[in-house]
Amino acid sequence: MSDQFAIVIVAAVARNGVIGGGNKLLWRLSSDLKRFKALTWGKPLVMGRKTYNSIGRPLPGRETIVVTRDASFRPEGVHVARSLEAALDLAAMRAREMGAGEIIVAGGGEIYAQAMAHAARLDIAHVDLAPEGDSHFPAIDPEEWSVVSRERHEAGPDDEAAYEVCIYERRRKGTAGVEKGSEGA
Repeated sequence: MSDQFAIVIVAAVARNGVIGGGNKLLWRLSSDLKRFKALTWGKPLVMGRKTYNSIGRPLPGRETIVVTRDASFRPEGVHVARSLEAALDLAAMRAREMGAGEIIVAGGGEIYAQAMAHAARLDIAHVDLAPEGDSHFPAIDPEEWSVVSRERHEAGPDDEAAYEVCIYERRRKGTAGVEKGSEGA
């Protein structure tokens, strides 16, 4: 991996695979949001337009790269890419400039599904809820992914549920990064 930036998918996923509904999160997990901030700080953060719109602003301390086909989408303070591949190339360039060792993919469902083939690691908070929603995380194939760590978190004072953080690493060699030497879009 020394010649590549690791691509890490970070998500909070309900027991039924739901990650959101109506373009918003369906639960409040303050402790997991703090963990997300720590994991992503100082790194390029790739997300889809719907996810960006649900947040409503670039996240401080990170380089936000939004994937969209909408040519008129140009929010201040974010980079825009027309495809996931272009976003990953741009993220590699930004990671190199920032001195970051990895690229974070932060949703939503369509971006996660496309990014699974590129990811080296999944950092998943499995939330002890099963809400109705319209956005889902792709299935994690146990033939492709191995759990390397697991940590249970009981619901804190500002959490709506308990959750378990599982770190998965890819079992097989494949496309699991973006070359550090590649030029961005």
